[in-house]
Amino acid sequence: MARGSRAEARRGTVVNAKQQISSAVITAAVLAVIALVSWWYHWAHPLAGGSPGSGEVSVSVTSPDDLGPGSLREALFIAASARGNASVLLVTRKVTLKTALPPLMNPHGLRLVAQPPGAEIDAHALAGGAVLDVVGPNTSIEGVAVRHCPGAAVLLRAAHFHLRASTVESCEVGVEVAANAQDILLEDNRFANDRIGVRFGALSGNTAVVRNTFSHAAAAGLWAVSAEAGTPGGSDAIQVRDNHFTADHAGVVAGNIPIVIEHNEFTGNAPEAAVHLIGGGAAIRRNHIGGPAALGIVAEYARGALIEGNELDGLSSYALMLRSSAGATVQANRVAGCASGFAFVLGDPEHPTKAIGNTITDPRLNAIDVIGDSPILTDNQVVRPHALALRVMDYAQPGGQSVAAHPALQGNNFRANTVGTIPVEPTTAAVGRP
Repeated sequence: MARGSRAEARRGTVVNAKQQISSAVITAAVLAVIALVSWWYHWAHPLAGGSPGSGEVSVSVTSPDDLGPGSLREALFIAASARGNASVLLVTRKVTLKTALPPLMNPHGLRLVAQPPGAEIDAHALAGGAVLDVVGPNTSIEGVAVRHCPGAAVLLRAAHFHLRASTVESCEVGVEVAANAQDILLEDNRFANDRIGVRFGALSGNTAVVRNTFSHAAAAGLWAVSAEAGTPGGSDAIQVRDNHFTADHAGVVAGNIPIVIEHNEFTGNAPEAAVHLIGGGAAIRRNHIGGPAALGIVAEYARGALIEGNELDGLSSYALMLRSSAGATVQANRVAGCASGFAFVLGDPEHPTKAIGNTITDPRLNAIDVIGDSPILTDNQVVRPHALALRVMDYAQPGGQSVAAHPALQGNNFRANTVGTIPVEPTTAAVGRP
């Protein structure tokens, strides 16, 4: 009886093993069929807007919710896994976020586009971090408004990025550009009531900021500052042109990053300067800077800077102040109705600043102040000064020593010209991080 039971148990074990093997084979076959059907379905029935077999994906965001079907979160996950380039279409007028979104990434390219008349991403409920974290190359964002973000609206950490016709409002930073980001175009956007509109921490090659508006920035409309010294602006410099800066604490703050600031409009930027340079690597050309801002252009330690062809009017202090800016060139600028024209402070007599062919009209105080500096002033004109056309002053250093002022004058037309030499007490100027 016992032997029979053991034999029966062995037979049962063999049968069970055969059944398990058979079941496993059947299960594997079913899974294979499901995978094959799924592959066939996605190949033959791509998401809306895609081409059969191309891998392209187009996803519509129809829900205003933070997650779930039709949400922006779901769309970004789908776009990241696409086998071709992806388009995410914001159809809903507003998306309200509660938690951070997944990064924007697709190795083939990703477009985030708001359908007319536009769409808003409300980020007020986020605890911090970036709203749109761009980590994939060839990404573009068009027509999207991002508001009320405690961190950056866009954190850019990849190359080949395009932001167009979008709005960033009431955010800590509008666009935060990481050091590895290159080939960037920011055009036709509006940055309002942010602490900083666009911030660069290093040179981004082949980058342009074009036809944007910056208004009421608490620190600066555009901030481009690096700890490493730059070189004069050239083909690799960040191009900032045809923008409007209005009522920002400072319009542009640039330090040690090659940058060309050209053909921009600055109005009412106070209490800081419209443009503040620290370190070399900048060219400022053909901009209009209007009052009632305190200062137009301030350049500190801006070795080799070029300031050319700008129009400055109605400012409540100096139109241009250069401090310790060896080898800088100030040329063909026109200043009208400002409190004062130019100030040259503590330059390098071995590498003097050059001021050539500038015109200063109706300064309410002195037209040109030279303080402990030895600039070369050539072919400049001062018209109707209310005080002195040129005032030359030695600079008294702490400890009693003084730095003499010895400007070189060549072919200038200083009407009612007066030159005096007096000591000036020490002054300081510095720029901190925003």
